[in-house]
Amino acid sequence: MSGQVPLYDQFSESYDVMVSWEERLRREEPFFQQLIQQIGARRVLDVGCATGGHVLRFAEWGLEAVGVDPSQEMVRIARGRAAGNPRARFLQAGFGELADKVGGSFDMVTCLGNTLPHALTRADLEGALRDMAAVLRPGGLLALQLLNYDRILAEQRRFLGASPGSRDGTEYLFFRFYDFDGVQITFNLVTFTKSDGQWSFKVDSTHLRATRWEELREALVGTGFGAIEGYGSYDREPFDLASSGDLVVVAERQ
Repeated sequence: MSGQVPLYDQFSESYDVMVSWEERLRREEPFFQQLIQQIGARRVLDVGCATGGHVLRFAEWGLEAVGVDPSQEMVRIARGRAAGNPRARFLQAGFGELADKVGGSFDMVTCLGNTLPHALTRADLEGALRDMAAVLRPGGLLALQLLNYDRILAEQRRFLGASPGSRDGTEYLFFRFYDFDGVQITFNLVTFTKSDGQWSFKVDSTHLRATRWEELREALVGTGFGAIEGYGSYDREPFDLASSGDLVVVAERQ
């Protein structure tokens, strides 16, 4: 996930229109607060932080919070949102670059919002996890959230629905769909905008790899993690291959 990320650079300005940060964070807060209390976390790193919503919330809780993203534009917006906040810091970095560009010993590393499937090969996946382990202290926690690709591949469901939004007098409609090629998936995002009564649209795409639960668990074991738990949501409900929408994973750095 290092290097150029054109979809996210181009999409950065409208990202916060599509994502309802307050609603999302309110739903996820109990999960992360429990993890933080469990290990007495003081330093947190969010990998693939986008415009920085999680980092800013962690900083509000008094943590030293660092966010990294390979998109220069996402990092620019996140830094603007964090202006004047000494507890929140943002850097441009992707998978495989954390140890070199960020360093340090974090109590918790998060990788959320379906970021991990941007590792496009098994070797990339293991390299990303090994890099996260390198910046975690022993006993620290890794928290991952991605879609349930066991279910997505089984159902071959292409269309993910539409999400409306508005900002500064402009209406938005976001439509997302997949193209499948085995475990390789093209994620397509159509952004419709209505301004001065006229609709226009653009289409952006990026590649993902359908990371299944069993493969992820094996990769975690092979890269220095144990005490691996998988859930179907942030409510910690049991993960079900056939029905869960999400896969939420917590693993301990050995």
